[in-house]
Amino acid sequence: MNSNSNCLLRFISILLLMLSIGSCAEKKSEEKKSSDPLAEKKEEVKKTPPNILWIYVEDISPDLGAYGDPLANTPQLDAMAKQGVRFTNTIMPSPVCSPSRSAMITGVMSTTIGTHNHHSSRTEASAIRLPDTITTIPELFKKAGYYTFNSGKDDYNFWYNRKDLYNEAYYQHPLYGKSAKRNYWNEGIKNKPFFGQIQLSGSKHIFSKTFKEKVITPIDRSKVVIPPYYPDVPLVREEWAQYLETLELTDMEVKKILDQLKADGLLENTVVFFFSDHGMRSLRHKQFLYEGGIKVPFIVQWEGNPDLIKPGTVNDKLISGLDIGATSLALAGIKQPNYMEGKNLFAADHKARPYVISTRDRCDFTIDRIRSVRTERFKYIKNFYPNRSYMQPNYRDEWESTQLLRKLYAEGKLNELQSRIFKDNRPEEELYDLVLDPNEINNLASNVEYQNELKKHRDILNNWIKKTDDKGQYPEDKENLKYMLGIWDEQAVNEEYTAIRKEFPDLAGSLKDKKSAKFELVE
Repeated sequence: MNSNSNCLLRFISILLLMLSIGSCAEKKSEEKKSSDPLAEKKEEVKKTPPNILWIYVEDISPDLGAYGDPLANTPQLDAMAKQGVRFTNTIMPSPVCSPSRSAMITGVMSTTIGTHNHHSSRTEASAIRLPDTITTIPELFKKAGYYTFNSGKDDYNFWYNRKDLYNEAYYQHPLYGKSAKRNYWNEGIKNKPFFGQIQLSGSKHIFSKTFKEKVITPIDRSKVVIPPYYPDVPLVREEWAQYLETLELTDMEVKKILDQLKADGLLENTVVFFFSDHGMRSLRHKQFLYEGGIKVPFIVQWEGNPDLIKPGTVNDKLISGLDIGATSLALAGIKQPNYMEGKNLFAADHKARPYVISTRDRCDFTIDRIRSVRTERFKYIKNFYPNRSYMQPNYRDEWESTQLLRKLYAEGKLNELQSRIFKDNRPEEELYDLVLDPNEINNLASNVEYQNELKKHRDILNNWIKKTDDKGQYPEDKENLKYMLGIWDEQAVNEEYTAIRKEFPDLAGSLKDKKSAKFELVE
């Protein structure tokens, strides 16, 4: 055989070998694909519009095991944090239900659109209507072909047709507003992606007659750590222990929801958001702009897209609760309207906010106006009614713990720090270093070393008020105040009610029955 023949044979042998290797590799690749249906499913999930589910909890702070509380029994939420992203600096728009929820569902601060006073628009005469330029987040999802539902309460301070927002029958109450029966998804979601909300009671579980029966792991009362601004007395210790026990019940509810998603084959393609409307219900927390009132737990999980929602991620950036709506729209591929104030938390170029504003105005019959500026390190609070006590008459005066604390204050048994919320006056400005003073007890507003920080934060707030035309600076509509006076009677003591009492002498207390009325079904 000549040299040319030998070369040809060698070439053919190498070619056959390469073809054989390629065939084997291709076969192995096909075998790998067919033996990994989960990988195929996840690729399919990425091409399908995801479901968006908000697990929306009432009145809890970041006191879960995943956030470092050693007493909280929250294994499901702790696991969710490991499987998703846990945000550690989530600041809500308001420390009370309806203004916070009104902002969250529109993507706009409630003070910008006039929905900042608690329990507004409960009658057509007192109705606050959204501008034509504002479309709620559920309506945006509907327009994009999503099925929408809200299992539980709405509590929005604007006038609306609920069927424009959600595909379900609902109940209506003259004070507490509209809500749907507490269930999960239904047949309506079969052929559509869904945007849903499931409302959980959170720390309000303690009002249930069966609360104690449901607790599986009772909290050791002796191990509860009481914040320094509360007296360490048995009743306060008991309330804090019960609050931690409500987190266990919340955790069990979350497990039930996630298990149902999995059983229905929906979990992989559902982005689950877990968060609270504001902080826990104690006196210095809910309704006030300290961290206890506006900082909440927030976890996002999406099993079908671990490349985007990376398991075990901890995000310490300062964010606003308004970012939840913006992120939900972005993940669904829905364009965010220009008027919305939120940011997509999973955008490649996302950055921490330089500050977050929170607001508190009238809560039921109690008229107040407080604003806060939260930056990475500092909290600035502006009290627009410094001559009114923090604890001016309010609906929590009916609580046993409130009555005990007022009694201890009257008897001089509270120290200076514990007495502050009961004093007749409060400072016009407050400034706290959250790193050195996480309990926000050392007001630096008058400290000469912090005057630059004080001015910086004051200027941020003043510019924000002007830029957004903060509606809290204007007198409230008479019709909403009339409704509060009619329901709450002698408890409505603020001077803003004086003229209304004179103009309508028979109004006070004439609507008391509205508070105890039954919810009525609206088909």
